Formats: sequence, C-alpha cells, structure tokens
Amino acid sequence: MNTFTTQELPKINGVALLAEGESISPDDLRERAYTELLRQEASRLGLLAPQASTIAQAPTEEERAIIESMLDTQVLTPSPSSEERKRYFDANKKKYVVDQALNIRHILFAVTPGVPVQALARHAEEALLGLMGMSKSGDFEKKAQELSNCPSGKNGGHLGWIEPHECAPELAQTLFFDGEAQFGDGLHPRLIHTRHGLHIVEVLDRRPGRQLSFAEVEERIDMQLSMQSRATALRQYMLLLVGAADIEGIELEGAETPLVQN
Repeated sequence: MNTFTTQELPKINGVALLAEGESISPDDLRERAYTELLRQEASRLGLLAPQASTIAQAPTEEERAIIESMLDTQVLTPSPSSEERKRYFDANKKKYVVDQALNIRHILFAVTPGVPVQALARHAEEALLGLMGMSKSGDFEKKAQELSNCPSGKNGGHLGWIEPHECAPELAQTLFFDGEAQFGDGLHPRLIHTRHGLHIVEVLDRRPGRQLSFAEVEERIDMQLSMQSRATALRQYMLLLVGAADIEGIELEGAETPLVQN
C-alpha cells in the first residue's frame, strides 16, 4: 500500500487520484487512473457533466453505463472473417478435441519462496535421469513418495485420468496441444515447468478423443477472435487517452481490459 503527501499526489489532468494520506495498492491506483481517464473523456465529449471536485470520484451506476456506452461507440471492433476463423481453426485444431484424457503420474518439485531454483532444477534433472535408467513401475512410485511435493506423492504420484481443463495450463499445453504431445506413452523426456514448479511426468495410458470439425466450432472461434480483437482495440484506445493526458506521479500504459471502477 502507498501513502502520498499533497505534493506527491498522482494526478490526471490536474485531478488527484486519491486524497492526502489515503492508502491504496498500486493495482487499485492504476485502475482508478484508467477510470478517471474514461470519465474525463466522456466529459470532453459532452456525455457527462464536468466534475467539480479536484479529487477523482467513483462513477455512479448511471455514469458507468454512459462510459460503457461511450466505449461501445468509440472503440470499433471488426468482426473476424470466415477466412480468419478457418485459419485460426487450422492452427489450433488440437484445442478442439473432445473427450481426450491421459492417465498420468508425476513428481512435483515445488518452487516456493526462498528455494534456490537452479539447485532445485538440477535435483529434478538428476531424478529424471535416474528414472530413465529404471525399468520397474514401482521405481517411479517410490521416487514420488520420496521426492514429490504434491499430495499425490503418497499414492506414488498417481493423478489418474485427467482432461486438459483439469490440469495446470502449462501441463495441458505440453501434454495435449504442442509438439511434445506426440511423445506417446511413458516417461516424458523433459521436465515440465508450470506455475507450481517442475514436474516429472509419466503417461500411463491415453484416450485420444474426437476431433471436432470447423463447422462445429466456428461460432466459438468467432467469439474468441472477437474478444481478442475487442481487447486489442480497447488497449489501443486507452493508449491514445494516456498519450493525450497530463499525467503526474504515476506511469500508465494502455489498459488491456479497461473496466469502469465501482
């Protein structure tokens, strides 16, 4: 939390973003700044009355609705063409497979505060190399019980059957979607890095699932691409507002998803 004096108060075009002595987190301060930028733009366009206060005020429900309507008018989002949707499908086919699953077990080397990551990685690599030279199924289970920081270690590292949405996104990407998914069953030849740490993974069995056709997912892809296009357009719009404003005491970039603050 940050506390500012009168001289240090961050401002947007002369309007202070918080009162003297008020404490606020950096994320909340940036959110308030983007909201104030939008409120001032709506005022410039004659959609809202100028604010009398020299300190930013949270918009009312009616003001938020007006600002959202302004965004709908000012931020134009082109709809993806049929060709763009088809290209996206062809490049991401593996993400449109239903009922696929893997039966896996793993050993987790968790990255926690204070843990030397390089030393942990060496330890995990040594364990992986050791398992590559072992042939008995019980060897993996024993190592999981000894080394894994996951509760599944007590059960030999078994996670059972999992689908892509049931595991960490990094695991899903490696095991289901990218080129390494073609390694097949058995011990994965590399450590898999996720937000939780380093994983040694063994695929015991797989259920390939069914590939959906373009016609089956075209509407979903249209929604995904439209949302991406909208986020890009909103960010560009905010970049323009930031560039045109007199900003003091805070560094701002274009917001990826500028939301009107409650």
